[in-house]
Amino acid sequence: MRAVDTNVLVRLITRDDPRQVKAAEAFVAPGAWVSQLALVEATWVLEAVYDRQAAEIATAVEMLLHHQNLTVQDEDVVRAALGHFRAKPRLGFSDCLMLEVARKAGHIPLGTLDRELGKLPGAERL
Repeated sequence: MRAVDTNVLVRLITRDDPRQVKAAEAFVAPGAWVSQLALVEATWVLEAVYDRQAAEIATAVEMLLHHQNLTVQDEDVVRAALGHFRAKPRLGFSDCLMLEVARKAGHIPLGTLDRELGKLPGAERL
């Protein structure tokens, strides 16, 4: 299966460049894989460049999870991270995903100096 990078995801979400949106849609039409890294970068771009709020970012991640032509790496892990992010949007999606990746790998607790992240089950505030 082919894979996509961050800017393809951003085009699919923002739809701000018709030519690039068309190219992105054509590329993913036969199916494409989304790495967690590309997903995290896309959420960062949405926040930093497009000034999207947490609820909008969560909706974008949900849209990618439901996209008929995309397969998200470890979808169950991403869904669990999305649940944390929706409940505590100040954490940021990447912190939520980091916790769930560690959990799936069996490497809990996740040590953190972040007060909010440290409150989640499986994290330990140092």
